[in-house]
Parts: sequence; C-alpha cells; structure tokens
Amino acid sequence: MDMWDLIRRHFKDYPERLKVARALVEKGLTVRDGKIYLDEIEIPSARVARAVGVDRRTVHETIEVIQSNHELRQIFEGLRSAGHSLREIAKHLGFGVVEITPVDARLPGILANSAMILANRGISIRQAITDDPELSPEPKLTLIADGRIPGELIPEFLKVRGVAKVSIY
Repeated sequence: MDMWDLIRRHFKDYPERLKVARALVEKGLTVRDGKIYLDEIEIPSARVARAVGVDRRTVHETIEVIQSNHELRQIFEGLRSAGHSLREIAKHLGFGVVEITPVDARLPGILANSAMILANRGISIRQAITDDPELSPEPKLTLIADGRIPGELIPEFLKVRGVAKVSIY
C-alpha cells in the first residue's frame, strides 16, 4: 500500500480532514506532540485551518487521528520540507531552466535521462524539482542549471521515453 492509499483510507469518511492531511504533506509540515511544525518552527493550527479553508477544530481532529495511528504517525512525524526552490527566481539569477511534462510521471528514467542530456553538454544542474503526481494534476520535472540551456536540446529531451512536453527558459 502506498502512502496516499494509507492516508485516504484513514480519512475517507472525512473529506475536510483529508484536505488538511494533504496540505500537511504538500507543504512538508511535520506533526509531533500534537502540534504542527515547519522544521523546528511551530505553525499555529488556526493558520493551517485558514490556509486550507477548514475550521480549526478540523485541524485538531486531523492531528488527533494522525497521533493515534502508528502508520500515520510514522509518516507525519517523518515529513520534512523539501527546502527552497529556485524555480521562480532562476531567470533573475541567470540560471537556465528546463521544464519537462511527462506522459506518466511514474515512468522510471525521466529524471536520470534528462539529467544525462545536460551532463553530456557539460551543464551542471543546480536543482532538480519533481512534482508529486498525487498532488499535482499536471506534474512536472524542473531542472535548474548554473547557466543558459540551449534550445537545441529540446529534441533530445523529447526523445526521452515518457516525455510529453519540454520548455526551456
């Protein structure tokens, strides 16, 4: 059973609690000792409720379910933020960006083969960001390089098994 099947199973009768659990995973927020944290920074449940669009009690109830279930507790105590993303500011910093939309994000090799295309050109990857196919309706792989990525590489990326679209900027 994968993580999302487990989470959905425990919240299937409570769509608002599932919404809270989903937001916690999306943001990499940890649940421990009945509280929500971003790394070591405590996040008030009222703020989470407001951001998710639910009542504060729903956040507390979600935390209680997580804390009372060993499997859920292991997942949510182990979550961590993926850290900063240079995606939005890459252009301003002079970095190159290639954004790849896969046919199916679960196909193996898209990241490895795309990285190899850049490596073969001597282009260093500064950051690789992949969207979770469970969280994003159109998941993407974003590779951020130390410098410009030549547009002539688009056909090479499109040859990678499972790649549907490529944008370079």
